[in-house]
Amino acid sequence: MGNLLLAVIYAAFISLGLPDAVLGSAWPIMYRQFDVPVSYAGSISMIISAGTIVSALMSDRLTLKLGAGKITVISVGMTAIALAGFSFSSAFSAFWMLCLWAIPYGLGAGGVDAALNNYVALHYSSRHMSWLHCMWGIGASAGPYIMSFALTGGYGWNSGYRWIAILQIGLTALLIFSLPLWRTRQSQPDSTAQPDSTVQSDSTVQLDSTVRADSSEEPRKALSLFDVFAIRGAKSILVMFFCYSALEMTTGLWAASYMVLGRGVDARQAAAWASLFYVGITVGRAASGFLTMRFDDPTMIRIGQVLVVCGIVLMLLPVPGDLTTLVGLIVVGLGCAPIYPCVIHSTPAYFGADKSQAIVGVQMACAYVGSLSAPPVFGWIANHVTISLFPWFLIVILLLMVAMHENLRRVRGDVSSDMPA
Repeated sequence: MGNLLLAVIYAAFISLGLPDAVLGSAWPIMYRQFDVPVSYAGSISMIISAGTIVSALMSDRLTLKLGAGKITVISVGMTAIALAGFSFSSAFSAFWMLCLWAIPYGLGAGGVDAALNNYVALHYSSRHMSWLHCMWGIGASAGPYIMSFALTGGYGWNSGYRWIAILQIGLTALLIFSLPLWRTRQSQPDSTAQPDSTVQSDSTVQLDSTVRADSSEEPRKALSLFDVFAIRGAKSILVMFFCYSALEMTTGLWAASYMVLGRGVDARQAAAWASLFYVGITVGRAASGFLTMRFDDPTMIRIGQVLVVCGIVLMLLPVPGDLTTLVGLIVVGLGCAPIYPCVIHSTPAYFGADKSQAIVGVQMACAYVGSLSAPPVFGWIANHVTISLFPWFLIVILLLMVAMHENLRRVRGDVSSDMPA
């Protein structure tokens, strides 16, 4: 039963990534039909991001009331309805309809993101967390391909959205039928989890990371945002998440511009190279799943941070030609790969299963805030100072992330894991 549910969660992660990059692929056609400036894509993106932040912050209260399975069903269903709404908006050519449908789109995405990540962190081993986020990368890559097929085949962007909506509806039906598996799984320990992961609690008592909130005799209460901030070490892991997303999104958005304007790379070549950053993340997460069988989460995070440093240094080297910039970008992607899933997976071990959903929800919100804020900040720097500061901007973010990780380990204690044979 556990393996069957895991397959459903894998499918859910692919589905989670499917719509993420579709708007960018379709917008060059969409904005003309809606007769709005091309910059209006940012408005839709901000509405979606605001929705994800709100639903991520509410995830602890909602998951406590409904359970991870029902939250996932509702969230994926909301996303499917929103995508269908996008597809039918073409009949009216009203931009406000896109903004309206962006609300359930964002709320659904944030809810499923926080609920699934915490559920997997509690019930499955670190390797599954890495592979699941690799599945997200597959979905994020497949979405633009589906939209491209719709556009090049003459079906129109609305058909691309409709096809993805149909896939989401199918997944919603699958999730509904899988609800009994979630309840069964929640009452059973995970045979694939690392059973001896421990952390130092506030009272210096070693806690078993596999303790489930469900086993507590007293019902758990939802934590407010202020309650989360008051937890010792929580601010460190939240800033880590902000920094990671800021680094990833800034790199993804500005790498091609840096290569063209800062290193003199041909624009078409730079566009192709920039995509290799995400290839590095996806391939890296597939590899990380195997590495987590040998290394614990904190070690994997450190390995990722070291790789990011190496990649940035390669981008800075004043070597003739473009090879070091290309290799550096790929290495940064490989370094980013283990950080996000391993930080999430280590959260219950650091803070306990009873607090992990609240903290993971705020982590997701911090990630979205980092994604929203850091790229425009560097855009201002590039416009008013120089785009050549791009690697240095990444280094500053990385150093803050490293400092927060080491402070987290100092405050909450080391996380040690018995490695599987």
